[in-house]
Amino acid sequence: MTNVYSFDGLLIFALLVICTCAYMRRVPRLKQWFLSEKKGFLGIFYKASVIGTRLHLPVAVACVTMGFYILFLK
Repeated sequence: MTNVYSFDGLLIFALLVICTCAYMRRVPRLKQWFLSEKKGFLGIFYKASVIGTRLHLPVAVACVTMGFYILFLK
């Protein structure tokens, strides 16, 4: 069980937020409802969705790497 207080838990949490927001950006109703704010606290989710869509290949590689790390090395 990873917690957010360790470094690898923080990386997993960040990757999950980025992947979830990138998926929500592709769904039109969720994009209008959730990712309309570009500033403030909810702007973090908008910025994560932009990172997820523009850097989809490095994010996917990071997800596979973290999955391998959690399953086999930890």
